Amino acid sequence: MSRYRTLGLFLALAIVWGSAFVAIDAGLEHLPPVLFAAVRYDVAGIIMLAYAAYVVDDPIPRGRSQWAVVAVGAGLLIAAYHAFLFVGQQHTTAAAAAVLVSLSPVLTTGFARALVPQDALSPIGLLGVGVGLLGVAVMARPDPTNLLATDTVANLLVFSAAASFALGSVLTRRIDADFPIETMEAWSMLGGALLLHLMSLWLAEPIDLGAWTHPEALGAVAYLSLVASAFGFLLYFDLLERLGAVEINMVSYVAPIVAAIVGWLYLGQVVDAATVAGFGCIVLGFALVKRRALGRELVTARRRRTGGN
Repeated sequence: MSRYRTLGLFLALAIVWGSAFVAIDAGLEHLPPVLFAAVRYDVAGIIMLAYAAYVVDDPIPRGRSQWAVVAVGAGLLIAAYHAFLFVGQQHTTAAAAAVLVSLSPVLTTGFARALVPQDALSPIGLLGVGVGLLGVAVMARPDPTNLLATDTVANLLVFSAAASFALGSVLTRRIDADFPIETMEAWSMLGGALLLHLMSLWLAEPIDLGAWTHPEALGAVAYLSLVASAFGFLLYFDLLERLGAVEINMVSYVAPIVAAIVGWLYLGQVVDAATVAGFGCIVLGFALVKRRALGRELVTARRRRTGGN
């Protein structure tokens, strides 16, 4: 029963996070991108802080190292990631954005090895990173005569979002600060929301109260704040304990499929051949980079099925 529960939670998380890209597209029809992201994390951050206060003894970061982790989380995992994603997604499809974001586990490994030279990637691992980046190039399809074309810039912005998240993930692990992930997520969300509000002011994004009361805009904010962020991260915390970091990364490769289906059903978005080819390259890159960890997981899964023999 536990195995089926884990599978159910995994699929639920993939559906929630995959459909979130469609909710972003829907909200961007009415709302300025950076302010949209900021309000999302105003709500989600308050909910996560309340949850952290409920499940941990001390929901407030203590000491320089803990606040350093929060600063990295706020700056890279929340603010930079979502600013790049929301601005870029104005000119790309939900499925394409989800595919580009699925590069994050590959980039995370690349950044981790770059920051620890003695733990360098093997030639096959380097090939995996290269194949993943090839997937980005296939999707972006840069025109040498017009490198600033709208579609190309949009895809590169979403790629920058994936890179920001990957770098933030590595840096938060490198800082020696032992405190609950719920606390880190809550304060990172609130700090990231503040940074996004400052960015929105700097960009002079318009505030149209009529747009914020549009049913689709309200629905997008509610879905992203309550379901994708608050509920999604609760699922993530549960699955991280059950599966570990390698298997939980596989959500990144189911989410684009969900985004493609929901985007087609709700927004009529069609997935083109370049997106499919790029997705294939990124999945292959992930398999090459994580081949040893995936091999260990397969051995463990076989042992479970055979009763440990």
